[in-house]
Amino acid sequence: MKETLAGRVGRIISGSANALISAVENAAPEMVLEEIIREIDGAIDDVRTELGRQVAAKHLANTRLMEENRKHDDLSEQISTAVSHERDDLAEAGIARQLDIEAQIPVLERAIIEAGEKERELEGYVQALLAKKREMREELKRLIAARAESDAVAAGGANAGASVATRVSKAESAFDRIMERQTGLPGGASTPDAQSAAKLVELEELTRKNRIKERLAALKGDTVKS
Repeated sequence: MKETLAGRVGRIISGSANALISAVENAAPEMVLEEIIREIDGAIDDVRTELGRQVAAKHLANTRLMEENRKHDDLSEQISTAVSHERDDLAEAGIARQLDIEAQIPVLERAIIEAGEKERELEGYVQALLAKKREMREELKRLIAARAESDAVAAGGANAGASVATRVSKAESAFDRIMERQTGLPGGASTPDAQSAAKLVELEELTRKNRIKERLAALKGDTVKS
């Protein structure tokens, strides 16, 4: 059975810790890390593709809804004209068309709502995957530092601190090299600190709320005009 997008994202988010442990224990940790990053990047690309489809679907449904509302308004004017000229046959035809439009409007409105909900869900997936990518770097450093410290204590070495620092530095450099190779960007550039990430999330939420307010204002404007 083909894995769903939600299931795939959930598996990546919940399962990468074991993969990191394997990377530390593996004779070629860079290969393991490359595979993890490729999967995350592939999932991000797929989510963004689906996100684009949902945005397009919402735009199409919204356009159709505005067109149907406009037709409904035009018909109201035409029906009034037909009634004033005592052309009940024309008025009835116009009313019949209005009823057809009124049957479609709730479906279009629901399609817009569902597309918007899906859009927000997919945006959340992207943010979660990017956050996991950042988390991997810190988790890998922690695992290697713990392993280095354990090995140094077991060996009773006097240079335990230096050994830990060296291994952590190597892990960080390896991760940065892989990130640059996979994304074309310097490793440090693709892993913003937590404060910057939080600001980006806040900015995105502020933009979304502003879109909601604009749509609400537009709907209220249409209601007043009607």
